[in-house]
Amino acid sequence: MKFISLIQQVNIDDKIKNAPDNGYLIGVWIGYVLPFVVLIGLAYYMYYRAKNRKDLE
Repeated sequence: MKFISLIQQVNIDDKIKNAPDNGYLIGVWIGYVLPFVVLIGLAYYMYYRAKNRKDLE
């Protein structure tokens, strides 16, 4: 598993330096931030569902 993670490491600075235009930069930024946004959304959803459980009363 560690081997796969080493292969998948991406250097964002190199991508930004070699970007052909601003559209590519926006795509790189969205691709970098999107996993964190999804994880935060999932954590909030799980918190909200656990907070509002009816069987805890």
